[in-house]
Amino acid sequence: MRRAYVDGPGGQIHYREEGDGDPLLLLHQTASSGRQYLAAFPYLVAGGRHVIAMDTPGYGMSDLPPGEPSVDGYVQAVLALLDALDITQAAVLGHHTGATIALHLAWAHPERVDGLILNGTPLYTDEERDRIIERLPTEAPPIQEDGSHLLAPWKRRMRVTVGWTRLDVMQRCVMENLSVRDHAWYGYKAVFPYPFEARLREVGTPTLLLTNTGEDLYRHTLRARDTRPDLPYVELDGGTHDIVDEQPEAWSNAVLEFLSRP
Repeated sequence: MRRAYVDGPGGQIHYREEGDGDPLLLLHQTASSGRQYLAAFPYLVAGGRHVIAMDTPGYGMSDLPPGEPSVDGYVQAVLALLDALDITQAAVLGHHTGATIALHLAWAHPERVDGLILNGTPLYTDEERDRIIERLPTEAPPIQEDGSHLLAPWKRRMRVTVGWTRLDVMQRCVMENLSVRDHAWYGYKAVFPYPFEARLREVGTPTLLLTNTGEDLYRHTLRARDTRPDLPYVELDGGTHDIVDEQPEAWSNAVLEFLSRP
């Protein structure tokens, strides 16, 4: 595996890559990084893919752009990465926040995407979206002398990750969240106003809806399936939003099977 940086429109973009063959770009959830996909790399590479996992600007080891980012701003960073790697067209997979970025990339620049995989689709109702946007923070919680601000994200993730099985993954995700605590919510602020349903109806790129029954956006992906019943749909049994770490082989097989379609 190779790790490197390219220059993007708002700073340096960090990425990991491995393998030969047709490119597959992986876009992570908020507030994670490309490390989210490391468990799947061996399977995807063995399946003949050139796998690229990008750290979204402001997350992982990518620079935080000036100002609050937008979905289109994230897409411009993706295009900068693809251009720097001389990739004219790639399959693109996005998970949660990454799914919105991937969808907008395929909608706005269809010539750059030959296959789209939406893993956990954030298709919210207007009421749900408005309620979430209203609750988004505008600044990081204050640093507490007793360190309780460090424990709070752990307790929150334990509460929302019903059925967790991997404490090491839970720790990694909390540490990644803490490393960007001053702007961890930027990704949410960018994607929640996005007209996901309208763009999903309009996108013409071959698209897979991928989910698992234990993840927090499962019912939202069912909405996406109802919105576009013509699209292939795959669900894995169980798991959480950490499905790549929990079921890397099954998850990778679903991705590779779709990408190997005639």
